[in-house]
Amino acid sequence: MKTTFLAALAALVAMPAVAHVSFETREAEAGRSYKAVLTIPHGCDGEATQAVAVTLPEGIFDVKPMPKPGWTLETDSGDYARSYDNHGEPETSGVRRIVWTGELPDAHFDEFVFRGTLSGDLAPGTVLYFPVEQSCASGVESWSEIPVEGGERPAMPAPGLTIRAGEHAHHH
Repeated sequence: MKTTFLAALAALVAMPAVAHVSFETREAEAGRSYKAVLTIPHGCDGEATQAVAVTLPEGIFDVKPMPKPGWTLETDSGDYARSYDNHGEPETSGVRRIVWTGELPDAHFDEFVFRGTLSGDLAPGTVLYFPVEQSCASGVESWSEIPVEGGERPAMPAPGLTIRAGEHAHHH
């Protein structure tokens, strides 16, 4: 555990000062509920953010977004690639994309929150990537690049959530 922490700390120290869209908590346990707090650190080249859209990967289900005062909230639902066990009931479809629309000035940051359940069969070390589109007046910043092992660090990385081993096989 100590080695993992030190390696993570070293990676953070080595990161450039560029502010990326990211999760407040970047690790979660398989088979458990996860509260995602997505941080939008700035606008687009000085412009205000007008919309934030998150695409949900396979492996997270039963997703519920948190409304934001002053913002409209929309969700797109669809079928999952497979069925998930939701407290003994099969869940085959649900929220696949969340869109908040409003205004976030470039000089400010904000957080966008949703919760969902992580599949219990996700292997420890798996990283789920959540592509994010940040819309501003003159275009879209697409935080959707997936890192490739041994490759260069992406300029516009999708926020990632690393799965850790579950301590419990069921929900509380």
